[in-house]
Amino acid sequence: MTLPSVPNPVGVGAALTFNRDPLGTLLAWRREYGPHFVAQIASSRLHVITDADDLYTVLVGRAKDFNKRDSAKESLGPLLGRGLLLSDGDFWRRQRRLAQPAFHHKRIVTYATQMVAYAGDVVARWQPGQTYDIADEMTGLTLRIVARTLFNVETGDVTHRVSDALDVLLPTAARRARLPVRLPVGRRVTDSLEALDALVYAFIEERRADPTDRGDLLSMLMAATDEDDGTGMTDQALRDEIMTIFLAGHETTASALAWTFYLLSQHPEVEARLLAEVDAVGHPPTYDAIADLPTTLMVVKEALRLYPPAWLFSRQATTDVALKRGVVAAGEGVWISPYAIHREADVFPDPERFDPDRFTPEREAAIPRTAYIPFSTGPRVCIGNSFALMEAQLILATILQRVRLRLAPGAAVEPLADITLRPKGDLPMVVEAR
Repeated sequence: MTLPSVPNPVGVGAALTFNRDPLGTLLAWRREYGPHFVAQIASSRLHVITDADDLYTVLVGRAKDFNKRDSAKESLGPLLGRGLLLSDGDFWRRQRRLAQPAFHHKRIVTYATQMVAYAGDVVARWQPGQTYDIADEMTGLTLRIVARTLFNVETGDVTHRVSDALDVLLPTAARRARLPVRLPVGRRVTDSLEALDALVYAFIEERRADPTDRGDLLSMLMAATDEDDGTGMTDQALRDEIMTIFLAGHETTASALAWTFYLLSQHPEVEARLLAEVDAVGHPPTYDAIADLPTTLMVVKEALRLYPPAWLFSRQATTDVALKRGVVAAGEGVWISPYAIHREADVFPDPERFDPDRFTPEREAAIPRTAYIPFSTGPRVCIGNSFALMEAQLILATILQRVRLRLAPGAAVEPLADITLRPKGDLPMVVEAR
């Protein structure tokens, strides 16, 4: 079967069209070419797939026959190295085994109290009637949380240094991922990466000298040993996983929270349900309260459907893989866009509508496994997905027990498809005391 193909009239493929409007282009291509088509992006032949059955083959059934694409490693590699997000094969499997205990349920629940406390600090600082950039506020909050849970540090100096470095490195990585050619990085990028490396390696050196379990993720990562040979992670491997946790542990959750507050401000009937629920649990909420926050979880999941932080990721076939409509040949890439997949109308009727009731237990059970993938799925499902959902629920409950957030008058909100899917520019919202 011949797969539909995006026209390539100007020699550089569909890259120019895609780069101008990634989200709109993906949806337009899907409408025109169907659930599996090919596009020439620079020198790469890419299969763009939204069909749930074919996605199951790629992400679950034949997952071992797909690696991370070389282009992703080139753009994010200087920052993340061979962390779980980018590594493959036996090395990835070993790292996954070593890192898994750090994200065990019993471990992550110990962080709940700190998440609530830090969210409470944010609300206490806000002044009713004042306008704040909620995207920036959530980024600062989640970065503080990840610094505490990763390093067991309270000082703001660490978060400021990390934030300053990531403000340079993440936009650079996003630009490099979209360029058809690889350009050298500037001195500012090099300096930021060196500063971040120095910070991380200093923590590792300190812990090597005193390996006492401090109740944080770094302690768990350093204590983990391979069941086959008894070895643990090298300093380089630790550095790469720490960088990955920094990125995945704050940028994605911050984006999800920002979009959730925006959506609630546009849907007062959903907000009213949510406020009643969060008010019914203790003030401030505890980890035990999560069981009594089902609407909160549904709201988070629906926000993740409409605005998945990981809006696009990719794979590269290591051997020929037959799908329903055609073959992905060895060496060819696959683009997987949760943003587009989550808008398949046969699974999510009226897909642009914000409807948390899509995720009642009964309705969620009917959603195909690969039709809703904000954390991916299969062997490479995000290792921190439970951490992220717990964090989002507790932060929402803590903040909404005390304030409401209203979109500032005249504010225009649109998504920016960067490393994560975040609001373009500021997300100005006005604080109203409850």
